[in-house]
Amino acid sequence: MKQIILLKLGEIVLKGLNRRSFEKRLMKNVRHSLKHLGGFDMKFAQSTIYITPDMDMDIDRTVELLKKIFGVASVVRAYETQKDLECVKKLVTDIFANDLLKAKTFKCAAKRSDKQFPMKSPEICALIGEYILDNFPDLTVNVENPDIIINIEIRDYGAYVHTGKIQGAGGMPVGSNGKATLLLSGGIDSPVAGYMTAKRGVELNAVHFYSHPYTSERAKDKVIELAKIIAQYTGPFNLHIVHFTKPQLEIYEKCPDDELTVIMRRVMMKITEKIAIDTNSIALVTGESIGQVASQTLESLGVTDAATALPVIRPLIGMDKEEIVTVAHKIGTFNTSILPYEDCCTVFVPKHPKTKPKLEDILKSEQVLDMNNIIDECTNNLETIYIQP
Repeated sequence: MKQIILLKLGEIVLKGLNRRSFEKRLMKNVRHSLKHLGGFDMKFAQSTIYITPDMDMDIDRTVELLKKIFGVASVVRAYETQKDLECVKKLVTDIFANDLLKAKTFKCAAKRSDKQFPMKSPEICALIGEYILDNFPDLTVNVENPDIIINIEIRDYGAYVHTGKIQGAGGMPVGSNGKATLLLSGGIDSPVAGYMTAKRGVELNAVHFYSHPYTSERAKDKVIELAKIIAQYTGPFNLHIVHFTKPQLEIYEKCPDDELTVIMRRVMMKITEKIAIDTNSIALVTGESIGQVASQTLESLGVTDAATALPVIRPLIGMDKEEIVTVAHKIGTFNTSILPYEDCCTVFVPKHPKTKPKLEDILKSEQVLDMNNIIDECTNNLETIYIQP
């Protein structure tokens, strides 16, 4: 008998003729995520990835990584033995005896994926359950709320026994649905937006606007740390740092005070669009939610969108702050996001920003800016950091 990890697929199983391409992408992502942890064997069958680790592989660390890979519905730490119920009995005694001794109640659950196996699932449960009762007389059966569940899966490759599954990240494998560029600030929202977009199989790179000395080096470090947390789910990606001080000062000096925020956002979108096109992205991603701040009214969002020809993905658009914070806690970005280091979006904020800007007015105000020069200067002087989890 040997320890093995089973990765159960989620909505990939609902795909049609192109399902195999999603499975291949997920296998590739799993290999890439685990390659630095040690040797392992991996194979695929019956909508499940089988990972057999070498002796030197840290199983706990491996499971922690696997449960963050999009496309995986659940992770199971199981023990493999022959498709012989006498072998299953021995495995239960050898591996799970301590757990059974600590419990007061139990139940058996069986799944027979190999339909050639002579016994059906209820018969397997009855036989193994009877064996457990005979060998652990202090236990009783409780099918509603047991202290421990002994799961037996009869599959093509063998029999697998485990005590439960760990919830995976779900979603679709990163890289299966194109590439987009995330506008990553140091706040709570944009890291969550990146996570939620990647969960739908979208590969990311990211852009951060940095206004030194008005924003500190610590603010930049904070964004890099947020990117590393996101990369635990997305895999490695490039973070492009845009030095935005000069354009931001020019906007502040030349444009109407109540239009500063929306004009700054439009300039950011134009710069990000250029970076996105240069890096083969086909969409932009932002963390905006309707009505959260002045720049996120429907009117402001419409004017902002008009700055780019690329589609803008806003996965948080209908979420309130509490819902966003809940996801931030779940993925581990919240505590970093609330560190008190300001980003450029909080610099030069007008006291009374326009909440219902009109595109024709904004275009007229922007005429004082040399937009092409701003875009070229910012994109020609990027600082690019390769982010790994």
